[in-house]
Amino acid sequence: MRYLLISCLILLSACASQYKHLQQSNGDISCIQKFKPNFTRALYYTEVNVTGKYLSGILVIKKMPDSSTRIVFSNQSGFKFFDFEFAANGDFRVYYIIDKLDKKPVILTLRKDFEIVMMQDKVMQNGFIKYDTITTQRYYGFPEEKGYNYYVTDSTCSELIRMERASSKKPVVKVIMQNYKDGIPDTIGISHTGFTFDIGLKRLENE
Repeated sequence: MRYLLISCLILLSACASQYKHLQQSNGDISCIQKFKPNFTRALYYTEVNVTGKYLSGILVIKKMPDSSTRIVFSNQSGFKFFDFEFAANGDFRVYYIIDKLDKKPVILTLRKDFEIVMMQDKVMQNGFIKYDTITTQRYYGFPEEKGYNYYVTDSTCSELIRMERASSKKPVVKVIMQNYKDGIPDTIGISHTGFTFDIGLKRLENE
């Protein structure tokens, strides 16, 4: 399964954007809600590379009775790497994380990565639309404290091409979600542009 992470990153690097070509556009900002994953319960084979520290195992995303979402990443033997809770109101809780990942920048990065994947309400506020004058792709943007979250679609908002967390000038993180089945993406790839922090997820068919 090691090919998974590499193939995801190739796809991500092949679709770099040019922010200088973006222009303000009108449209229905709510159209991207159809791409919001329905993570009632999903299992993924997962590979993580954090600055040379390589982890692989099973990641579980599960909607809880209180409407929070629990994300737990463990190896095949059941040893837990991290256990996070994302509350419906936007709060975040770390139940457990291994020592080698227990650093504030790493935890914050993982939190923001999963928030953009889950399309949480807290990252979907005050939206605007821009279009790329070269590719005609639409950028559905949402400001955050330092920069923007972009959900990039084709010109008709019928295909989610990628997601980006970005500064005003360049993407900081690139994300793909592909091949939805019953509202859940089969493949997720997350790649950070400034340092080595990559995550590849492939949904397990026999859950």
